Amino acid sequence: MKKHEHEAEAEAKLEVTLTKTANNQSPTFCVAMLKNGSTVKLEGEVKEFLQTIKDSDFAWVNVQVGDLEKDGREVASMLGFNPMIIDELVKQRFSGYEDHTTELGLLLPAVRVSELEVEINKLIILMKTNLIVTIHGEHVTRIVKFARYAVTFFKKVPKNLEDVDKISLVLIRILDENNERNFDGIRSIQEQGEEISKYLIQPSAPRQELGSDIYKMKHALISYLEALWATLDVVHYLRYGDAEIITDDPIILQKISMLTTDLTRQISISEQMSTVLASGLEVLQSIYNNQLTILNNRMSLLAVWMAVIGTAFIVPNTIATIFGTPVGEHVEWRTQLLIMLGTTLISVIFVYWFARKKSLMPPKGE
Repeated sequence: MKKHEHEAEAEAKLEVTLTKTANNQSPTFCVAMLKNGSTVKLEGEVKEFLQTIKDSDFAWVNVQVGDLEKDGREVASMLGFNPMIIDELVKQRFSGYEDHTTELGLLLPAVRVSELEVEINKLIILMKTNLIVTIHGEHVTRIVKFARYAVTFFKKVPKNLEDVDKISLVLIRILDENNERNFDGIRSIQEQGEEISKYLIQPSAPRQELGSDIYKMKHALISYLEALWATLDVVHYLRYGDAEIITDDPIILQKISMLTTDLTRQISISEQMSTVLASGLEVLQSIYNNQLTILNNRMSLLAVWMAVIGTAFIVPNTIATIFGTPVGEHVEWRTQLLIMLGTTLISVIFVYWFARKKSLMPPKGE
């Protein structure tokens, strides 16, 4: 009796030791519900997790790799998966779904937005009856952050469920975490949109930079929407539980339907932002057109008045030149002055009338 009590105490100490590294998360870890009912979390290398996985009721292994294809194949092979499933998933652009009956492979986008730069990384999920594996590069940190709560989540999984139901619940929780972190991207894009909106109402704002920023925002929205649509495609494959590895329990499948609803709502929000952005581009184009019209009108007005002023100088100068010849000796100076003033006034009026007649002057108020 004392021996059994000693073994139970040793197992409890081991569980505490294995799960006390929450402040310093390793990107490669294993969380497992052992067959004796205890939950453990290990950090280290994949080969160190193999015995724990054998002794577990169900387990989750997360691995960070440098090369998703090469290193991913090695990890998959080590954990008992067909390495070909990695090749099939990696060659996909943003999302993938590979059902090998006893194995299931998913490829999901992990979106990271920095200002108006959208970075889409790949997250691979492999599943067997009692094992789920997530493989990703170094820029995907959301899974590691979620690992702090993984032990608690595993303890909440009902022990009387089938293995496929248990592993499906873990999958849904991972998908939900990835989606929530993806949804953070729209907030970043919205914040940048607010900054751009401030410049739209300022006449003195640099239009060239503003146009470039609006283009970047539009490109970011398109990339973000593409990632959400890719995620929705994968979730659609899962929501009916057609794969052998996925549960067909209607209550658990309802959770997948909730993921679909969340994704649809986020896509709708993004599309509304795209519509608003298109309106902003039209406003910017109108501003450019108005400024160009105003500039053309000012140039036309300046040209007309230059013609009028030129006439006011050229006509009297020409007549004065004529009166400087012997012809002027026979004309009194008062008459000369009267002729110069009269012809100048008539010429200026004629030029102004001609410009108005030919619509060379812009309308009033412009």
